[in-house]
Amino acid sequence: MQQLSKRPAFELGQIVATPGALAALKKAGQQPGEFLTRHVNREWGDLSDEDRKENDYSLEHGFRLLSAYRTHAGDKLWIITESDRSVTTLCYPKNIRPNDFEKKEKKRNEHNDGRK
Repeated sequence: MQQLSKRPAFELGQIVATPGALAALKKAGQQPGEFLTRHVNREWGDLSDEDRKENDYSLEHGFRLLSAYRTHAGDKLWIITESDRSVTTLCYPKNIRPNDFEKKEKKRNEHNDGRK
């Protein structure tokens, strides 16, 4: 029987991970590919409906993409693909500064203002 493969929704680029993310994966006995596969197939994980819509918009208009998951051990794990799709980072959210996403919001708002 032939298996159908899902075509990725976007390119991941270079894949990197923070030490915190690697530690969370090791603690849970899980591999990055499990989460990366979900991310690249638009399975955004533990996001609100508004954030899911934001990702869909960002995918269409070339902005940064964010997915949020929990490992089997209950730790949060984020996956962020940059707007130019050159890099995808697995992050442990406790290591992320609150203003890291301000640039995305500003860029998206500037784009929306020109869309009227």
